[in-house]
Amino acid sequence: MNRRKTVLATLAFVSLATCTVLAQSSGADTYKSKCAMCHSADGSASSGAGKAMHVPSLLTPEAKKASTASYVAIVKEGKGKMPAYGTKLSGPEINAVVAYIRTLQK
Repeated sequence: MNRRKTVLATLAFVSLATCTVLAQSSGADTYKSKCAMCHSADGSASSGAGKAMHVPSLLTPEAKKASTASYVAIVKEGKGKMPAYGTKLSGPEINAVVAYIRTLQK
């Protein structure tokens, strides 16, 4: 009985870890296709488009302090020159891209 519980717990952990990795991969793909042209691959906004439109860096102390909820809202509703993606991306896709942005900020 204990072995069965151990196996189930291990499977649950592996499943959760796999979902996390897939979400990060999905978030990275979405970021690369929708965000990197302005925010740059590293989040610095040093791309030509980013510089031309005065896109804020995602790497500043202020950007790092911003809440996850605020990032989700910005992606959904847009801000300044950034278009809204609330009708183009699903909730899980938005959450994944915000999670990916957080990895850039580390």
